[in-house]
Amino acid sequence: MSISAIFGNLHGLKANQLARLERLYRRRVPPDKVITPDLALACAQLTAETGRQIGLLIDRQGHIESVIIGTSQELVIPKLARSRSSLRLLRGLRLVHTHLRNQPLTHDDLADLALLRLDLMVAIGIGEDGRPVDLYLAHILPRPLNGKVYQTWAKQSFYTFQLDCRAFIESLEQELSHENPGLREQIEAEQAVLVGIGSQYSPEAEERMEELKELVTSSGVRVLETVFQRPATIHPKYVVGTGKIKEVVIQALHAGADLLIFDRDLTPAQVDGISHLTELKVLDRTQVILDIFARRAHTRAGKIQVELAQLRYRLPRLSQSDTAFSRLGGGIGSRGPGETKLETDRRRIRDRIKHLERELEQVTRHRDQQRKVRSRRTVPIVSLVGYTNAGKSTLLNALTKSDVPAGNRPFETLDTVNRRWFLPGIGEAILTDTVGFIRDLPEELFMAFRTTLQELEEADLLLHVVDATSSNPGRHIAAVEAILADLQLDRIPQILVFNKCDRLAADQISIICGRYHALGVSALQEHTLAPLKEAVARALHTMQSCGHECTGLDSPILISLAPRS
Repeated sequence: MSISAIFGNLHGLKANQLARLERLYRRRVPPDKVITPDLALACAQLTAETGRQIGLLIDRQGHIESVIIGTSQELVIPKLARSRSSLRLLRGLRLVHTHLRNQPLTHDDLADLALLRLDLMVAIGIGEDGRPVDLYLAHILPRPLNGKVYQTWAKQSFYTFQLDCRAFIESLEQELSHENPGLREQIEAEQAVLVGIGSQYSPEAEERMEELKELVTSSGVRVLETVFQRPATIHPKYVVGTGKIKEVVIQALHAGADLLIFDRDLTPAQVDGISHLTELKVLDRTQVILDIFARRAHTRAGKIQVELAQLRYRLPRLSQSDTAFSRLGGGIGSRGPGETKLETDRRRIRDRIKHLERELEQVTRHRDQQRKVRSRRTVPIVSLVGYTNAGKSTLLNALTKSDVPAGNRPFETLDTVNRRWFLPGIGEAILTDTVGFIRDLPEELFMAFRTTLQELEEADLLLHVVDATSSNPGRHIAAVEAILADLQLDRIPQILVFNKCDRLAADQISIICGRYHALGVSALQEHTLAPLKEAVARALHTMQSCGHECTGLDSPILISLAPRS
């Protein structure tokens, strides 16, 4: 081993001390022992001489994987590779380290035990004579007890302490596996713990968490738990503060999660800070939505817009890490003289963004030509808009006898769909469906999909579809209206339609439609669609009769009908 293999605070050490630290790698601990007396004595003597803690990471075969030297109060464990690729229960390493003045395990020791899922955390108390005195031990519990996921043992005399280390760890891992099925390997879907952040837990916060859960589940991720934190202020690095974020990470690890997903956008510094605490993947709400869009985009325009949104989101979050975006292009000879990898990655992403923007302009010109052809045919256009998963695609299928893919999950439709629709008294019309809206639509997505959403400008009438079973439809309506206003589409006449009314009682339908002056339908019950067709035909006939006068209104025409029995 070279001196570089010794981790931690090497400043000021003598050559003899460095050599003795190196020689620790040659030692081997019997698998049934926590540590041997002679190895503990060697570490104790070095601690007494240097005034610094000495730590050993020991695997289950008794090999010393890392030698660490810290300060008088702490030592910093180096970044660990996953030592056991076939198991997620425990890491397969135990940390045995010295404590000056015979101190017990500290809070940081116990946090490292839980965060790194070590087999054992062991501290050897050093006496005034520089020899081991007492031993302090802690391990992870198979199930939490009084809110704690670890257990500390009472102080033990070092030279009388007895424990079959291998048998104890194997037994502990069996209990962990039994009590926590989520920790077992070979689970097909990723598993996540969701974290909500707010000043108080309100019905709106609960609704947001349910929406995030729905988004995550639709991405094929299994939600294990939801956690809500109420920080006094938002921490610039950890969102909720060092102590709280450690508690959240420990809870996620103990549940067997792979992902930690926050219901708010995280800054690059926050993602970086939390990622340094844990091996869990750290995501925010925008990343979840971007992932869904990447899975669902099928057309060339949709794929371009999604990739553009992803790159715009990632550009400010690039850092000097193994996960930098070097795969986006280049290779040997692609970097300029003296250019760092980070600068190269940023340049590649900017070049890719420019290329995608040019492609998107070509798509936009092609769509403009198609719209001109439609406008010359003077065929009325009716567009479905609404909050995601309100049932717009299902309603389009029911009205036009089409088979557009529709599912009970957010953002099932990303690409604009046009279908012919015959209306009594009007004749042929075009019914269009596009991407659903969501509150706090990520700015990157809004910018990328602006071209798609602007196709709504050609609509003569908007059918604003709302999920009648939503716990707070008013918030969904407000979110859609805000986006329409941003796109300057709020001047287009619209009909407010509550869908999924088959799930409500007749009196509930009457109340909700009366409150919002809307029409209640069910895309799954054809007889409820006749009033909607009549309302659309009457609205289009009215606009055709008044001609250009309807286009200059200061406020949108809101056409509403009471639900018919």
